[in-house]
Amino acid sequence: MAEQQSPLEQFEIKKIFDLELAGFDISFTNSSLWMSIAVIACTIFVLGGMSKASIVPGRWQSMVEMAYEFIAKMLNEAVGPEARKFFPFVFTLFMFILFVNISGMIPGSFTATSHIAVTFALAAFVFIGITIFGFMRNGLGYLKLFMPSGIPMAMAPFLILIEVISYLTRPISLSVRLFANMTAGHIMLKVIASFAVMLGPVWFFPVLFNVALTGLEFLVAVLQAYVFSMLSCIYLNDTYHVDH
Repeated sequence: MAEQQSPLEQFEIKKIFDLELAGFDISFTNSSLWMSIAVIACTIFVLGGMSKASIVPGRWQSMVEMAYEFIAKMLNEAVGPEARKFFPFVFTLFMFILFVNISGMIPGSFTATSHIAVTFALAAFVFIGITIFGFMRNGLGYLKLFMPSGIPMAMAPFLILIEVISYLTRPISLSVRLFANMTAGHIMLKVIASFAVMLGPVWFFPVLFNVALTGLEFLVAVLQAYVFSMLSCIYLNDTYHVDH
């Protein structure tokens, strides 16, 4: 019987070609490759769908418009019309994560969001950007976010500490949620697929289950892009409604 591969081998970073800059290893890897593919595919999807825009949209244009309207509605409901200027950022964030997640479902590909380094970089970028905007918009008044209104002063130090810790853990929770869901799903797919090889004549049952699990994983890929973007909008909402 052939030796079974570890389910974790699919997450191994492999260098495609070496690069070094100022003593830092910035080699182009399989993760870099598939993130680049996701960016190119996303760009083609959006620009291609709108290149021949018409009043009566075709299927491609309809899909792009659905994505546009979906993100616009999410941003408006989570923050309000005043945050419309952040639409390009939220739309780009959602589409990038979505295409990276979905491209990772292609056999032989690599799921970049299965690595905490990638998801934490995205979460840290969102966190730092929103924090900077929060202080730019509210000044030191942004610190009111850490002091809930109507709280007795005797409890203030304790509650401020809790709020500060909660605020600082946002990029951690945001990144771990995406990383854990994508990693767990792909491990499960690999494990179930290996059962089909091990069971021999009754391979049909694990294969059938794996097909259903693959469909569920596609749903998770879309859902996690939505959750990441929605939580980013909720954090952005704090900068506009810091007194609430």
